[in-house]
Amino acid sequence: MELNCEEDIRQVFLTESQAIKNIPVTGHYAEAVELIFDHVHIRKGKLVTSGLGKAGEIAHSISTLFSSTGTPAIFLHPSEAQHGDLGVLQENDVLMVVSNSGETREVIELLDLTGKLYPVMPVILICGNERSNLAKRSVICIATGHPEEVCPLGLAPTTSTTVMAAIGDALVVLMMKKVGFTKEEYAKRHHGGYIGNKLRNGEVDTDRRTMRG
Repeated sequence: MELNCEEDIRQVFLTESQAIKNIPVTGHYAEAVELIFDHVHIRKGKLVTSGLGKAGEIAHSISTLFSSTGTPAIFLHPSEAQHGDLGVLQENDVLMVVSNSGETREVIELLDLTGKLYPVMPVILICGNERSNLAKRSVICIATGHPEEVCPLGLAPTTSTTVMAAIGDALVVLMMKKVGFTKEEYAKRHHGGYIGNKLRNGEVDTDRRTMRG
């Protein structure tokens, strides 16, 4: 099959950018930020993210973004949780799970186990199915808009993970603004790499496009 690379690339970018534009923007974002703020910054718990497969990679990325910007977070693999890692959970934590279908068996089992350990631990869900089992068990469900995958088979997680990552970015940005997170605080948590070097040397670049780790 002959490829029209430039046209195919443009179509991928166009499809995924449109999917981001179509993400439903609701009050659930503010609710999620307030819930995380209460549990992490007031009650001194932490944010625990989880998900399986490609969605799990997004959940992991979200946790590192929150941690580096002043909101302690950790990723908990739903399968490893069944083999002892569930012990990382503490009373005042808040759980954020990522699942496109909302029916991921391992994540549902994680909620079962969490409920036995801490019955009142709140769950925030990023999901493509607001009527799913996971949605029914979450206090807040942030919808992705359930975009069609850009994968030519319509199967591989592509567009869905793109919008999940964008939602995570939005939540992190909102939290940074809520807590008044500063460059000085960021420097304490990001010592290495290009960003760390600039912050240690007191270089403040007004072009935010150059600020990459």
